[in-house]
Amino acid sequence: MLKLNLKKTVLTIFPILIIFFFDRISKNYVLKLAEIEGKVDMYLTEYLNLYLIWNKGIAFGLLSFDENFLYTLISLIIAIVTAIILIIAMKENGIKRYSLIVVFSGSIGNLFDRVYYKAVPDFIDLHVNNFHWFIFNVADIFITIGVICLIYDEVFLNNKKNNEK
Repeated sequence: MLKLNLKKTVLTIFPILIIFFFDRISKNYVLKLAEIEGKVDMYLTEYLNLYLIWNKGIAFGLLSFDENFLYTLISLIIAIVTAIILIIAMKENGIKRYSLIVVFSGSIGNLFDRVYYKAVPDFIDLHVNNFHWFIFNVADIFITIGVICLIYDEVFLNNKKNNEK
């Protein structure tokens, strides 16, 4: 029988909901701007613009396809990987667990868009002079933070544990 640990469950669900809703609010805000203005192309600072694009590919627009079958296949693969991330997170503890939860949360935000809009709205444009980074969204920020934490855990914390043995 499945033993439910309430504290662990809440500490899993709460960050997922917070990140998902923060992502939804930011995307809904930008999409509402696009609805009102007809487009989103706003200069905010010397280094930051809001510029709405629709991403049909995976990370940073890679593997963008107009063909429905390929888009559906990529979306299905993303859904499977997202589910695997959650399963692994539930078996882990500490920083690794929460890093995976952060990655999962961002992935769910983008997966929701892939299903609902058939593309992911990206709108954060970081740049220095004429060099522009890939346009991304809030979910992408959380995925990146989670991956950086996983790398930190693997390189520094696991290395330290292995050296102590």
